[in-house]
Amino acid sequence: MKVVAQRSKTAKVTVNGEVTGAIESGLVLLVGITHEDTDADVKWMADKIAGLRIFEDESGKMNHSVTDVGGAILSVSQFTLYGDCRKGKRPNFMAAARPEQAEALYEAFNGALRERGLHVETGRFGAMMDVELTNDGPVTLILESGA
Repeated sequence: MKVVAQRSKTAKVTVNGEVTGAIESGLVLLVGITHEDTDADVKWMADKIAGLRIFEDESGKMNHSVTDVGGAILSVSQFTLYGDCRKGKRPNFMAAARPEQAEALYEAFNGALRERGLHVETGRFGAMMDVELTNDGPVTLILESGA
């Protein structure tokens, strides 16, 4: 499982002109699922995201998590995180999980974040989405389970 986490001031995702998810301060998560991912990867990633200390304290140091600051999550499925661009000019997406497996684990991940007390908004799995955000910092991190 691979997640690109971006600390954001505001963010929203739109599908066919309809806003499907929007947050104020929090994290935008681009979520990729691969064939080997399991419920253990989902749990590990949800724990990591919920506790990741990337929000500033009163001294300006990154000491607070999204949970600590009462931030929200905008979670967007992103199979292209598993695009392999090493050969040729067109990415190979063979490492991305099939949609049936990926959607189930993506939904489980969002549920696991909610179980940790986080407010989670989402895009629409498998849809063409427009994602807008104001990156705060900018702070952008790539997290991988099983790494």
